Amino acid sequence: MKVRDTGRQIIWQALGGNDVTNNSLKHKNSCLYIWVYFSIIIGNTKRGMLHMALTKKYSYDYSQYDEEGKSAATLVGDILADPEFSQVTELIIGDWGGAFEEECQPVIDGIIENAGQFSHVEKLFIGDMNYEECEVSWIMQGDYSKLWAALPCLKELTIKGSMDLELGEVCHEELESLTIICGGLPVYVIEEIEKARLPKLKKLLLYIGSDNYGFDGNADTIRKFLENAEFPRLEYLGIADSEIQDEIVEVVLESKFMDKIHTLDLSCGTLSDKGGEKILEKLPSYENIRHLDVHYHFMSDDMVKKLENLPVSVDASEQNKPDNYRGEIYMYAMLTE
Repeated sequence: MKVRDTGRQIIWQALGGNDVTNNSLKHKNSCLYIWVYFSIIIGNTKRGMLHMALTKKYSYDYSQYDEEGKSAATLVGDILADPEFSQVTELIIGDWGGAFEEECQPVIDGIIENAGQFSHVEKLFIGDMNYEECEVSWIMQGDYSKLWAALPCLKELTIKGSMDLELGEVCHEELESLTIICGGLPVYVIEEIEKARLPKLKKLLLYIGSDNYGFDGNADTIRKFLENAEFPRLEYLGIADSEIQDEIVEVVLESKFMDKIHTLDLSCGTLSDKGGEKILEKLPSYENIRHLDVHYHFMSDDMVKKLENLPVSVDASEQNKPDNYRGEIYMYAMLTE
């Protein structure tokens, strides 16, 4: 089988049995940057059946936005003009050129208006950009209220940025993963997820962030959320990137989801020995937990060793030291501004 992309041939040969081959490349055309990731899943070779899944990331740089008139309003049209788009199962939207001054609503609306042409997309990420393109707290998001019905086959949704973010009435029968990456998650968004109907949701990862960049709640906000939310198939719970991570640890460890999940993610926040002690005390009582992620933390060497001795897989990498300024101790979550 041959796949041609901008003059470059990539040839896969089925050798029999089940196998997976991955390749990737990046190219720029006159319209936008495209990152391409090919996955050929070789099935029953006796019947000659091959399935190709593509992951593509589409984005503009600032010069295209500033000089060529490219923007969120043109991005969906350029995506649909890509002859390989019908094979894309994982769609990643990067910078739409001026993400710090133009919301992504035209992208969302364009997907909704052309829902039939996006029906094959199983994974969607809107806002995948680094800090050089746009700080996370500056990314102008949009209203996803109508997206749930427009993409009934969607299995994974990742959103980066919380400015102007609205999820609306969240109801989706097939969604298995929801991730929101931001510097501060507003309470009203947390409440929208709290009321969500997502019967097949397996993974939930929420970056809580800082009150300087959008989070306007407290530990009780998370306690209420975990008490009221209903995710019967949840396997991965992440309440991460908080500047009150020790308080959140206590709330999460007391939640009804602890005896259901296999992965607990409390990473990227200001977790200290205080929170670590709570984990040591409570986690052994949940034999279903197989993975604990606390990477990026402020725990001592001794506490890290104790956690790593737990009978679960533990990621306690990226140890940080608190700042001491004029006798005051400061700790910061990994992602805020």
